[in-house]
Parts: sequence; structure tokens; C-alpha cells
Amino acid sequence: MNRTMITSTNTMNQLQQKMDIISNNMANIQTNGYKRKETYFNDLLVQQVDNQTNKSKEIGRLTPLGIRQGNGAKLSQSQLVLTQGAIKNTDRNLDVALKKEDLFFKVRVSDEKGQNIRYTRDGAFYLTPAGGNAVQLVNGSGYQILDSADQPIVITGDVKKLTISENGQIAAEKNNGTVQTFDLGVVSLKKPQFMEQIGGNLLGMPANLNRLGAVSADIMTSLTGGLRSNISMQQGALETSNVDLSKEMTDLMSVQRQYQFQSKAVTVADQMMGLINGIR
Repeated sequence: MNRTMITSTNTMNQLQQKMDIISNNMANIQTNGYKRKETYFNDLLVQQVDNQTNKSKEIGRLTPLGIRQGNGAKLSQSQLVLTQGAIKNTDRNLDVALKKEDLFFKVRVSDEKGQNIRYTRDGAFYLTPAGGNAVQLVNGSGYQILDSADQPIVITGDVKKLTISENGQIAAEKNNGTVQTFDLGVVSLKKPQFMEQIGGNLLGMPANLNRLGAVSADIMTSLTGGLRSNISMQQGALETSNVDLSKEMTDLMSVQRQYQFQSKAVTVADQMMGLINGIR
């Protein structure tokens, strides 16, 4: 395999990964609170060949000295874009839209890794029985929504009306006239590039956080106490995805053309090798 084939196949593999990310963005255009991912490319290792040792003979040359032979491109970074999505009114009391782009709800997820706290922008909540005469607040997948103390939000008694204030306080008015209050668990995410998308429209902390040279306090802040004044949300509304379909389609067409170009380069290199091997 010659160098042209190596360079092209390396790049094709990375372009395929970018197409997968674009396709995932497009598939989640109707997902509440979904945040698209943006990809960035860098060159692989470049070999510098200094073929002219006498620089006096290169006077007047406009291009850099020597010959540079690359090995293709690589997908250097895939980063979440936290721009705010559009707010759509639903007039449903259990729908909540976050109005600041760095805010996320806390969700407790039980899976093969045990119980872990995950984070989401999807504010479509539901009430489900929690045993006895009590209900608990969950998301569309049945995972528990947590309060500011990382505890499930469990409401006892018959709920007459549920109100969620702009700073995330839940007031559950009951038929007997009493009111039970909770503070929705909300975090402020400062460094989204460290977070992992784990499916189900959820984000989680990476398991190898220490190896990445970061601590959780640098990545996010739990908004409790006086910090809750930084929370802004709207009841009876949901945030839509921030995916721009026209941009994703344009990017997809561009990546497909680049993939075709690299594929053609492999074909031409193979034809040239065939011609050489056919010389008698």
C-alpha cells in the first residue's frame, strides 16, 4: 500500500465518524433540550523533508522550504454546543424549560453501573406512584428527578395543584390545604467538553476524570443556597433542540463530498499500481 492510500484511508475513517455525529444530531432534532455536537479536525503527523540544504538557491521562493508529506487528518475534538434552544409553550404544569444555556436538571439513573447522577435539559416531568399515598417526580424514562440535596422528590397526600417558580422551587398544594415545597436540583455546567453523552438525552461525568486533569468542581457547580438566584426556568414550556437542520444538511453534504474525494484517491492510486505492475 502506497502513501496515497494510507493518507486517504486514514482520513476516510475520521470522516465517517463526523458523518455519524451529524446523523445523530439530525436524528435528535425533535428531542427536548438536546444539544448538538460540533467536530474539529487536525492534521496527523507531518513528515518534513529538507531536500535543499543550500538555502541560498531558494532565494525568492514564496512557499515554505522543504517538502511536507502528511498522513491524513484526524477528528481532534467533538464538543457539545450549549446554545439555547427555542422555547415552546405547552401549558402543562409538569413541563419546565431552562432559560439559561448552562443549566441542567439532576436525574438519578439505575443501570449496570449502579445508581449514578446524570444531567439533562429535558424538562418533561411526570408523577408516578412511590408507595402508599405518595408520588414521585420522574422524567419520561422513569428516572427520578432529584432535589438540591440529591434526594428524590416525593410528594405525600393528594396533590391539587403543582407550581414551579422561576428559581426552581416546587410548591405542591394538597386537597387538605397544606403545601409541600422542594427545590429542584440544578447544576451550572462550565466545561461541557468533559461531559459524556450516555444516551437517553443524558450527560454524565467521565469515569477517568482524574486522568483528564480535571475535578468535578471545575466542570460544574451545584446551585444551592444563594446560588439559586442564578436559576431561571419557565413552567408550562419546553426547550426544543438547538440543532439547525439546514446547517447539518450542508455539513453532511460537504463531508460526503470529502469522503468521495478520498475514495477516488484510493481508486486512482490502485490503478497506478496496476499499471506499474503490468509493465513488461
